[in-house]
Amino acid sequence: MPERPQAGARAGGVRARIDRVTDFVGAATSWIALVIVLLMATNVLLRYLFSAGSVWAQELEWHLLVPLILFGMSYALRHGEHVRVDIVYARLPHRGRAIVDLVSALLTIAVSILIIWFSLHYVEQSYVIDEGSPDPGGIPHRFIIKALIPVGFTLLLVQACANALGVLDRLRGARP
Repeated sequence: MPERPQAGARAGGVRARIDRVTDFVGAATSWIALVIVLLMATNVLLRYLFSAGSVWAQELEWHLLVPLILFGMSYALRHGEHVRVDIVYARLPHRGRAIVDLVSALLTIAVSILIIWFSLHYVEQSYVIDEGSPDPGGIPHRFIIKALIPVGFTLLLVQACANALGVLDRLRGARP
């Protein structure tokens, strides 16, 4: 009879798949930064050289920041680029750093769940009233951009779970 994989090996496989998804989403999202720069440069040139502008294009700058930030959060967490007091963290022993990482992952999971839960009603409300820009010529259907809030925090939640699994492996003495 074939042996069943151990829980640690299964968790490592799940963690690796989550990390791959996060890396893919992060790489795809990074292109939004280029689009924002080009859009802002175009808006500035149109405004100052031709005295022309568009409310829609200006609002699009702000709307593009939403996926950049919300999808970039999980990528930053995945690669350890999130905010941390490194001067204190670096002085902790290996086990101490692992415990800080585990507590951080658990808190991120809790906060993500809360934000997902509360944002669903927020998105629903925006959808029901078909919320759009209050400015003439602005972007309609604002619920689409608001719907990225629970999506972005779901990605963060999943990545925090992957990080927690990785820390548990470290605490058990498995590979780093």
